[in-house]
Amino acid sequence: MTSALALTKSQLVLPWRDPHTVSPARLSEYIAALEDACRQHPRSAGLRTVLGIAYAMNYDVYRSMDALEEAVRLDPGHFFAQFKYAELLFRIRTLHRAEEETLKSLELAENTWHLSLARAQLKEIRRILRKGHERPALDRAFATPAVAITLAAIMIGLALLLR
Repeated sequence: MTSALALTKSQLVLPWRDPHTVSPARLSEYIAALEDACRQHPRSAGLRTVLGIAYAMNYDVYRSMDALEEAVRLDPGHFFAQFKYAELLFRIRTLHRAEEETLKSLELAENTWHLSLARAQLKEIRRILRKGHERPALDRAFATPAVAITLAAIMIGLALLLR
């Protein structure tokens, strides 16, 4: 296993260049090393950001969200922490929050590359919002429609039995 201290900057970026070629075993090894590095450097927003990306690649959305939120909390001015947090929200289709967070990352952009990344993500979020492909908000009760559908199914079933 790679120790956290042995992870150089080039090694931290290496597996993310082509995420489809990283084996699950290698990804688990990187996650363990990154978790160790985060324990050794608890104030590092950069390490938390990379850990959040690793969790996302491992389809562990909740841990990814936690790591990225912590990175943004540790350093609110860290472009990639903010950008990757917004990207995760975009990927789980929490589009209005993703738009808000992407706008924050746009404000943190330090160069034209950062600007192009944030603008492209914002453009895609807004395109999807216009088409109406957002995950439904859970801010309204589903009990009434569920009860109505259940009662309708029971009534139809009884009507068929009594015929």
